[in-house]
Amino acid sequence: MQLTSLVILVILQISTFFLRLNGEKEESANIFFNREVVAEKLFLNQREGLVYEGDILFTGISVSSYPNGEVAEKVTYFHGKRNGFRRKWFENRTLSFEAFYKSNKLNGEVKTWWSNGILRSESHFEKGKANGLQKQWYSTGKIFKELNMVFGKEEGIQKAWRENGKIYVNYEAKNGRIFGLKRANLCFELSEENIVIND
Repeated sequence: MQLTSLVILVILQISTFFLRLNGEKEESANIFFNREVVAEKLFLNQREGLVYEGDILFTGISVSSYPNGEVAEKVTYFHGKRNGFRRKWFENRTLSFEAFYKSNKLNGEVKTWWSNGILRSESHFEKGKANGLQKQWYSTGKIFKELNMVFGKEEGIQKAWRENGKIYVNYEAKNGRIFGLKRANLCFELSEENIVIND
């Protein structure tokens, strides 16, 4: 019984030590992760697709600003890769873009807004590819498109509307083929139409 109690006590102490150690590592990583650096001080190696601060892979938040000093964009990096939120703002401080990255690839929900604050688009990504229902709206807030994607390819019902609410795209994408109305032109009614039949 005493041996069991001793083993449990030792396991608890070791667990507490590692939890504390892990927490300290996490806290020190957060200090670097939350550090903001002006984007002009960073260098993008386009061949590698990695961002450097000097000769060190950048970890922190890159900040770009408009000439008036307002924040234009914030991008979170970890070891030179986009990892975390990327947000962009219009000059009037209205949010224009918000996305989450994991290892330099879009992952999760991506939203964009019109300058009037109305939602412009809402998309879903997995490992950098559009996946699931993608929606777009006109600047008035009326629906523009609904697309269904499966890892970057159209699959399922696809629809688009004119701003007056009339549908002009309505088709199903299945195994790379399209079934239905890809694009419709406006139809106009004819008035005073005469039909002439030659006997």
